[in-house]
Amino acid sequence: MIRISKNLLGILIWTFLSCTHNQKPVEASEPNTADKIMYRNIEFKSQGAMLRGRLYLPEIKSDKSPVVIMAHGFTTTINGMTADKYAEKFSKAGFAVALYDHRNLGISDGEPRQEINFWVQSRGYIDAIDFISSQPEINANKIAVWGASMSSREAFLAGTMDERVKAVIMMIPALGEEIPIEDKDRSSYSFAKETLLLDDIKSLPHTTTEQMPIVSIDQLGTPSVLTDLTAYNWFIEYGGRFGTNWKNIVSFSNIEVPDNFNLGQLTDKLKAPILMVVATDDEMHGANPQVTKYVFDHINQPKEWLDIDGGHFGLLYYPSELFDKSSKAQIEFLLKYLK
Repeated sequence: MIRISKNLLGILIWTFLSCTHNQKPVEASEPNTADKIMYRNIEFKSQGAMLRGRLYLPEIKSDKSPVVIMAHGFTTTINGMTADKYAEKFSKAGFAVALYDHRNLGISDGEPRQEINFWVQSRGYIDAIDFISSQPEINANKIAVWGASMSSREAFLAGTMDERVKAVIMMIPALGEEIPIEDKDRSSYSFAKETLLLDDIKSLPHTTTEQMPIVSIDQLGTPSVLTDLTAYNWFIEYGGRFGTNWKNIVSFSNIEVPDNFNLGQLTDKLKAPILMVVATDDEMHGANPQVTKYVFDHINQPKEWLDIDGGHFGLLYYPSELFDKSSKAQIEFLLKYLK
């Protein structure tokens, strides 16, 4: 048996920790490989707060580039939680990409921290379109919006309200649990438009919740918003990485909406072709594939549907075959309607 003295063991541990601590993560803005993905930092105002993110520009540019505006899904951030990998793929395919953190989250400003308001986040897309349209490298006539999970609902809403949107991608859509009822008097659309375009959405009547964990391994002792083990595994693996700025805590600000209001009532107002990338057996509450299919069937614009195995989080693992399948289909869609 080999015996190691306590002093020697301490030196070995110190040496290991020193080496690992001094290692610096590779950032896309300072690539050290031949496969370079370049971006510059951006910021723009939305609802009184500064939203921050990245503008990826394709290596091969003609005059002005078509652009994909992206915001992450439920509480996730732009650094290391897979949205950035989709952005890199789109950039390699010749598109500019504006990827940003929602208000109150990640590197964006806004208070209270970690509070989510669907309408405020949706407005972020409109303000992102305003900002990106003014950039000299961007073709303002070729703008797509992209969202995943919760933010797919926000991208969808932006696509029903803003004529500048020429393509919409909804990845693992979270369109709720209820089939929409018919909006006979079009009051739902009027409410949505008036709410989204307000200068101060948070001034509307609303309720707020207390903060609680997003995921937890102990649902009896520490209940969380998301209860599925698949959610816990993904968020802890990806959100727990160094530099993501993700925090395992969230609260909600909920604007009062009319009875029976449902985003699915706005399908005939969609102004652009749409791609839905749908988890075949989505296990997450609020991402019911039957509701998604109902909404898809009632869209009048050109539309495409792609089934993906692996549950709600399957295509958020990178690298993976599911990521490759999903990103390939999205690029083909963008090439068809945005190039």
